[in-house]
Amino acid sequence: MAVAIDIEGVGKRYRIGGLLRRHTTLRDALAAAARRPLERLRHPGAATHRSEELWALRDVSLQVGEGEVLGIIGANGAGKSTLLKLVSRITEPTEGVIRLRGRVGSLLEVGTGFHQELTGRENIYLSGAILGMRRAEIERRFDEIVEFSEIGRFLDTPVKRYSSGMYVRLAFAVAAHLEPEILVIDEVLAVGDAAFQRKCLGRMEDVAGAGRTVLFVSHNMQAVRSLCTRVVELAGGRVVNEGPAAAVVDHYLRQQGGADGAVEWEGDARLGDADVKLAAVRILGPDGAPTAVVISSHPTRVQMDVDLARVPEGLTIGFDLTLSDGTVAFRTYHTDAPPRQRPPLAAGRNRLECVIPPHFLNEGRYTVRPRISIDRVRWIVHGGNVSFEVHRDPGGSLVALARKPGAVAPLLPWRRVETG
Repeated sequence: MAVAIDIEGVGKRYRIGGLLRRHTTLRDALAAAARRPLERLRHPGAATHRSEELWALRDVSLQVGEGEVLGIIGANGAGKSTLLKLVSRITEPTEGVIRLRGRVGSLLEVGTGFHQELTGRENIYLSGAILGMRRAEIERRFDEIVEFSEIGRFLDTPVKRYSSGMYVRLAFAVAAHLEPEILVIDEVLAVGDAAFQRKCLGRMEDVAGAGRTVLFVSHNMQAVRSLCTRVVELAGGRVVNEGPAAAVVDHYLRQQGGADGAVEWEGDARLGDADVKLAAVRILGPDGAPTAVVISSHPTRVQMDVDLARVPEGLTIGFDLTLSDGTVAFRTYHTDAPPRQRPPLAAGRNRLECVIPPHFLNEGRYTVRPRISIDRVRWIVHGGNVSFEVHRDPGGSLVALARKPGAVAPLLPWRRVETG
């Protein structure tokens, strides 16, 4: 098999902690250089600002064959997105070399190139040009892009009037219809509603089935399993595992199962951004204390502490409940209920609690995987996992002791209906 991507000894270093000064003219730069010795004489005891080095990637070597679909997985900060940016030539490696064979199409930031004042139609041409499509190619795929985005009625409306969902639909539709030899995809399934996410996944399967080389980063392990022929796991900027998709994903899920019963973060260790920070996730037993073991006849209480500097529009707080193999049993958000029935959010500490009813979960190991986002726009948190075990309580029925297949094992009412 011919090699489409050859990554040899690649590292990427960033400098953090130093002060950046912007000099708009040569005169400004010369004046600043002249001032520095005077400042040291006037303030000999003043601390100097020194930058620190951060290696986002170090000594990464990979080869990806033509037509291969390679998944890249790892925890937040592992270096996944940095590696894709290097392959896409958005930034250059500090060390090492990357050799590419063929045109590269990148799907790293959905919406790149959209101009708020232009219409959807105009932005299709603009985005297509930025993403490497020729005008004839755009015109040939135009109807297909519009049909995929499902925004035909609003095609001649400026995108500044689009909802967030319409915006990301159009952006993905343009990017997903590229025809490069190498396609680089970073967490595209994080946008849109559930139906559109399924549509996106189907499109990615078409791309993979067409024999193109694909680099695919996602926190959706089911998507990685189904799309990828091989998977690489990154940790701390280095390759720590590589092999068949199922084997690497299973190993990763075992390692990333999460804390048992509860996990809490303080200060800068909290997960999120400047406005939204996840401070704690707990599984609570009947006595209200954190627990790693739940009895099926008792309700399972999932508690999340979320600190808000403000309440962003479209904020959704929830979690995936997954099985030991990464399969999602269900996803729930605090916004699932009608508006008047939702728990109110306010600036400061918000303690939210979701109750899974008794006699619902099957026996086995489950993981709560927090999911906080701006609805259909971007993820804020998709980490901070907490795991727990469910032990079955058969009640008065010995038959219920038998292991049942399925993600859940609800105790449902049965009755006999008279027919005569």
